[in-house]
Amino acid sequence: MRLVFLYSHPIQYFAPLSRLAQEDGAFDVWTLYCSAQGVEALQDVEFGRAVQWDIPLLEGYRSVFFRNWRGAHRPVSGFWSLVNPGVLTWLWKQPRGVLIVHGWGYFTHVLALIAGKILGYRIGLRGESNWRHEQQLPRWKRRLKQWLLGCGLFRFVDVFLYIGEENRQFYLHMGVPEHRLVFTPYGVDNARFSDQRAALRAENGSRLRQRLGLPEEALIVLFSGKLIPKKRPLDLLEAFHRAHMPNAVLVYVGEGALRTAVEARAQALSIADVVYITGFVNQSTIGQYYAAADVFVMCSGVGETWGLSTNEAMNFALPVLLSDLTGCAADLCQPGVNGWVFPTGDIAALAERLHHLLTLLPERRQAMGEASRAIVARYSYEVVLENLKHALLQT
Repeated sequence: MRLVFLYSHPIQYFAPLSRLAQEDGAFDVWTLYCSAQGVEALQDVEFGRAVQWDIPLLEGYRSVFFRNWRGAHRPVSGFWSLVNPGVLTWLWKQPRGVLIVHGWGYFTHVLALIAGKILGYRIGLRGESNWRHEQQLPRWKRRLKQWLLGCGLFRFVDVFLYIGEENRQFYLHMGVPEHRLVFTPYGVDNARFSDQRAALRAENGSRLRQRLGLPEEALIVLFSGKLIPKKRPLDLLEAFHRAHMPNAVLVYVGEGALRTAVEARAQALSIADVVYITGFVNQSTIGQYYAAADVFVMCSGVGETWGLSTNEAMNFALPVLLSDLTGCAADLCQPGVNGWVFPTGDIAALAERLHHLLTLLPERRQAMGEASRAIVARYSYEVVLENLKHALLQT
């Protein structure tokens, strides 16, 4: 059976699935891209700089790139940023099979989804929409969305591939029947991060921190992500200050529009000497910061449909503190086992949980970190592929 993935551009979190599916041999796999962003140094609007990932994104599987009528070097941002009519010609000429479209946030994706169904493909849809986030919208917007999707676009879809519990609830509330839902968990390259962890554990921890310019004896609280409003980096800064842990430092691995605000607020709180901002760190080296850290925090609000940095951190055996609007919280955090969930924007609650985690015995934090590794192991490309084979090859 032919299996076709359609993505906006090569993404470090998706390419390994295409590679694994091709290696497995159960499907005739093709991966279609609408932009070269990621493999070419194109401007990332949220990072505020050009980004080119430094790990192989196109090796081990077949890929096809289509010309974007909006411009080859246009950043992938917004519904009309991708217009690739060549996708239709390709679909028309190829043997029919299953077309899996990642979301409906771009014109090309909606076009391919509808045209693919008309041409005789079986359509799979894998999106990120989160039910808790939907509930934050005004009622009229929810009803309009339900009409456009549930009564419109979703009628062209045969199989809905949900990434986690909040995504599953979204589809159910949109009227999708349970039997058309397939669990395809959101994950990262667990094997690559586990290999990095093993290699870094062999190195002296003090030497690793010294190389990163971090204090050798301090407890490290880690934030990994873009410094943008939806990530709420200032919440963590305020909570870190309130937690008042003289032996701790806060490390922001990332870049974005709020960097200057974070720096200014750290100065105002007189904690600039224990707050580190690394700037953009690429995939080949980001594991060093996870290996050096003691606790991982994601305090995002609406818009954080999952938060794959959490998966990365958990592969490095870190306990986690997650806001309740972080999409993966319902799936990846088991309160009291590998971390805690706190109400988004509740700085006092975050400070309390952070203080509690940092004052635990090291052995207890390590046990929680190992629980993180066990939980995240189930959110893998292997599980995605097995569930796709079960859903698509046995029906």
